[in-house]
Amino acid sequence: MSRKIIDIRNRPAFLHDFYGARRGTPEFETAKWLNHRTGSADTEHFVRSQTEAGYIEEIRETGFAAAVVIGRDTPAIRNDNDAIHALVSRHPELVGVGSIDPERLGRRAPDEAERAIRGLGLKAINLEPGFGEPARAFDDAICWPVYEALQDLEAPVFLMSGPTTPNLAFNDPSAIGRVARRFPRLAIVVHHGAWPRADEIIGVAFRYENVTLVPDMYIFQPGGRLYVEAANGALADQIAFGSSYPFRAMRQSADDYERLGFRDDVLDMVFSATAARLLKLV
Repeated sequence: MSRKIIDIRNRPAFLHDFYGARRGTPEFETAKWLNHRTGSADTEHFVRSQTEAGYIEEIRETGFAAAVVIGRDTPAIRNDNDAIHALVSRHPELVGVGSIDPERLGRRAPDEAERAIRGLGLKAINLEPGFGEPARAFDDAICWPVYEALQDLEAPVFLMSGPTTPNLAFNDPSAIGRVARRFPRLAIVVHHGAWPRADEIIGVAFRYENVTLVPDMYIFQPGGRLYVEAANGALADQIAFGSSYPFRAMRQSADDYERLGFRDDVLDMVFSATAARLLKLV
């Protein structure tokens, strides 16, 4: 591909069983199922990333400038921030994003955010309050100290949204809007684009310029056209590309994005410029 591409949502299969690390497990079958639902031509493409070498080889073959590896810290899936740092440190193609569960860490959560950003050099922190125990809204006060810390650190927060949220009441764009209003200097990156509530989250991003949407694999679902229309309008620099690998193939996703109808100048921002700005990538 001739365009520079930064994939802002990418995880190798070997990172956790949830991503299809082991054939013959229920998680492997779920990964196949989700690839089928999201339109991957090869529903087992992700087996290449069951090894670190295979994963890096695939990224290089796609021609992507960088793949952003996002850790998770939920009761079901935990990727240690040090492990994410170690992985990305071995490969110049990778960019690391840490993760924090404010419920688990309690008062230590802001300190861990600072350690991950300043100490480990990770570029952002992923929060998934709707996947916690108990599930919480994006604007729950338990998250505020982390938001405040990241705002002061000038590092983005990645918010996990979308239809896999166990209780869809916590996939609420209005709660993201309240976070954006309360923390106006905080860069908020909404993964999965709060789909299927595309129109609502687009309204939030229209109102708050510190909100960026990553519709990733859901841009190909009903209603996904709204993200393209938004990018071609007021939100040209507030939509970023993510493949959501391993749940959709990298190269296929990039090729499919090119055919969605983004204006040519907008596509450059979607594919790389917006992610580079948010993550301070040179």
